[in-house]
Amino acid sequence: MPDESHGAPTPYAPPPPGAVTVYRGATVFDGTGRPPRRAAIVVDGERIRQVVAEADAAALLPDGAETVDLDGRYVTPGLIDAHQHLATPPDRPRAEAVLRRLVHSGVTAIRDMADDVRQIGDLARATLVGEIPGPDIHYAALMAGPSFFDDVRTHQVTRGAVAGQVPWMQAVTPATDLPIAVALARGTHASAIKVYADLDAATVAAITAEAHRQSVPVWAHAAVFPAGPREVVEAGVDTVSHVTLLAHACAAQPLTTYRDKPPVDHVRLTAGNDPVIEDLLALMRRSGTVLDATAALWASAEMTGGGPEAAERARQNSDLAAALTAQAHRAGVPIATGTDYETPPDDPFPALYEELAFLVDRCGLTPADALRSATAVGARSAGAEQLRGTVEAGRLADFAVFDEDPLQDVKHLRTVHLTVKRGRRHARADFEAGR
Repeated sequence: MPDESHGAPTPYAPPPPGAVTVYRGATVFDGTGRPPRRAAIVVDGERIRQVVAEADAAALLPDGAETVDLDGRYVTPGLIDAHQHLATPPDRPRAEAVLRRLVHSGVTAIRDMADDVRQIGDLARATLVGEIPGPDIHYAALMAGPSFFDDVRTHQVTRGAVAGQVPWMQAVTPATDLPIAVALARGTHASAIKVYADLDAATVAAITAEAHRQSVPVWAHAAVFPAGPREVVEAGVDTVSHVTLLAHACAAQPLTTYRDKPPVDHVRLTAGNDPVIEDLLALMRRSGTVLDATAALWASAEMTGGGPEAAERARQNSDLAAALTAQAHRAGVPIATGTDYETPPDDPFPALYEELAFLVDRCGLTPADALRSATAVGARSAGAEQLRGTVEAGRLADFAVFDEDPLQDVKHLRTVHLTVKRGRRHARADFEAGR
């Protein structure tokens, strides 16, 4: 093995074990469900050693520890965007810019929901070891029916190979050797398998069963076509994406393919009390299925900017997303904060802030609910709830510091002052200065 000293520089690497820093003087919302409190956070290397009452901190300060005075600010766990696409098509400078903005906005982890894994894997390695600034990346390998691989995006992420015939983009049929297919996906170092489109209920269930047998989570679209939402949930997937796809549980005609979605009765479903949806949500709650709602997606400039017809379609789907997400929240379904889009490069803040605001302004979540969705539930959606999502002993030292209290108003996220990711500080002032 070559000497590590000859490798790439790691200016953003986590501190080593034994490097102790104590963060004092802040009100901490730890994401565990306990009330916010004045507390000190003791960080050893990349882990939280303990969280103690501020009044007890002085007596517990380890010898030689660095002290950081947070001066009356507010701490939350590191935020998590549960639905990103960083490499469709691959664009390394753009991806690095997005990652840099995310980590300087309090985001310490993301789920990348199927891209060119050759690039995503290297980005994940680079942010993990500290070659570049950015959140940790939990990424998926995709499985879909053969007909889906006519989609131009699948060719963008498999250039030099054949879409549907690579470990991160696999076409699956009833004849597929699923133990081998899942093992190939695992070999990409993916965190999960994403079940996307053009698969029937039996195949979705078979993929899920085999993935779970090999200890691999399954992330799925809420409707896979022809597999409908109830069949997807009954298959036992861990997380479903896109709340508007839940509407297809009420389809008046059989589902066929991803491209041929039947019309949705917006008037019926935006009332927010449909019994078919209510029954589906109760099943999701009992099953522990996480909903990656991507609720603000249809209200984004990306969806509303294509002329009057596109704007009207976006408005209808935005209303549908708000109604169904609110209904899911009332039903007790855990909601993660995915985006599936990004704000323009010149916007100082990421799309995740818009998703959180949408959840509060239009879906009935309180700021505390929304922050829990963006932290503890986000970690669960990524299969990383034992690693991150809360500020408590043993977890990664991932937290965000704000000048104003986001529990009072999620717009206060825009007062982000500091991100600590795996114990490494990323000051917002550095981002604003272009460093």
